[in-house]
Amino acid sequence: MKSKRQLQKENTRKKILETAYQIYSEQGFSATTAVIAKEAGVSHGTIFVHFSSLDELLCYLIQDFGDVLGSEIHQQSETKDNIEELLKAHLDVLARYEKFYIRLIAERSLLPEDARLTFSNIQSIAAYHFNKVFERENNIKNLPVHRLFNTWMGLVHYYLLNKDLFSPDTPVLERYGSELTETFLELIKK
Repeated sequence: MKSKRQLQKENTRKKILETAYQIYSEQGFSATTAVIAKEAGVSHGTIFVHFSSLDELLCYLIQDFGDVLGSEIHQQSETKDNIEELLKAHLDVLARYEKFYIRLIAERSLLPEDARLTFSNIQSIAAYHFNKVFERENNIKNLPVHRLFNTWMGLVHYYLLNKDLFSPDTPVLERYGSELTETFLELIKK
């Protein structure tokens, strides 16, 4: 059984992470740890009790997002032979993290190298799982997997990065997710 102190420390870490997701989603990755600490209601030093550096915090957040994404698309790629189900699962995760993910793709080049590598690993894991389903699906055009995956990601990223044009008042993926899926399937099916 965990002590009261251990539970308090876990709750503080959780509060820091939730606040960091919120702050980075709204203000971008240039937001300081001081802003996160203030919004989380902890001292600035408390951030560094839980994370040794800003880079570590960023990598943890990106990896946490990646773990959720990887787990859900892994499950789909292992249990379904239908690319449409995988696309929907992918969009479902992105929709839950939409504001954070938009910042991530828009500001990726500004992130520290370790955070960029973490993001690249997430994309590679997603591509691997997409490949597994593409290989089992019989009615997909004979195109290299990297072109299929990059076309999907390009379509999704274009809409997300242009949220102000497509859906300024509502989440993009809520509004256009089905349309993106249908468009992609029309492009790749025989």
